Amino acid sequence: MVTVTVLIEETSLKHNIAHEHGLSLYIKTPCHKLLFDTGASPKFIENAHQLGIDLSQVDTAVISHGHYDHAGGLNSFLNVNSKADIYVNEHFFGDYWANDGRYVGVDPSLKSNNRIKLLSDRYDIDDELSIFSGNRQKRPFKMDSFGLLKRSLQKTLPDDFLHEHYLMIKDDDAPILVSGCSHKGILNILSWCPKEPRAVIGGLHLMKLDTTGSGAVFLNTTAQELIRSSAVFYTCHCTGLQQYAFLKEAMGDKINYIHSGETFHI
Repeated sequence: MVTVTVLIEETSLKHNIAHEHGLSLYIKTPCHKLLFDTGASPKFIENAHQLGIDLSQVDTAVISHGHYDHAGGLNSFLNVNSKADIYVNEHFFGDYWANDGRYVGVDPSLKSNNRIKLLSDRYDIDDELSIFSGNRQKRPFKMDSFGLLKRSLQKTLPDDFLHEHYLMIKDDDAPILVSGCSHKGILNILSWCPKEPRAVIGGLHLMKLDTTGSGAVFLNTTAQELIRSSAVFYTCHCTGLQQYAFLKEAMGDKINYIHSGETFHI
């Protein structure tokens, strides 16, 4: 059994549990105490304390991509945990911006920390955990960058999200897929999975879509494709509440929203 606690995301159902634009998950597997993302600030650490979770005992950390709302608390995590290796993609330290002029990347001083491990396309941490990026795969389903940018060689381009990777937790029945934002498109990511997952956890980055017109067409197409999957979806963060409601109406029990402070078992 895998137990997941949402340390931070946009919403909270408990008065003593903080929320913010960001994501952090504490995942307990048969072999690991795992941290997936660190939110935008140290608030995830405060929430962990409130929830009775000792982050100093985390043995492995995975950061999904190089945006502040998933890695902004990384320095704080390094201060409370002295043993976990932190796995990031080789493009993690790129120059990432929003189209309103905000820098949305991570603290470049982290480059010198020898606990941060840069990965390329696929990597097996052990027999239970593996990471893949899909960067060498085709993207059959189109996904907008929604105003997120990268700067390279004095050029500003739409972000292609090469810095994003995904965690697979191997289980007896079928694996569990964990994705921070699914910027490359959840349908593409599912097509890259080595084995079809029985559960998918994380944001779907649909919050910029209208729930009418062309946005509704995209959401409905996504919902119909996800229904064909054998997975149950536990979503949050950048999916968007209105967009989630649209998907929920179409998908029913196949999709659920998870909140800061919530614990569930898979």
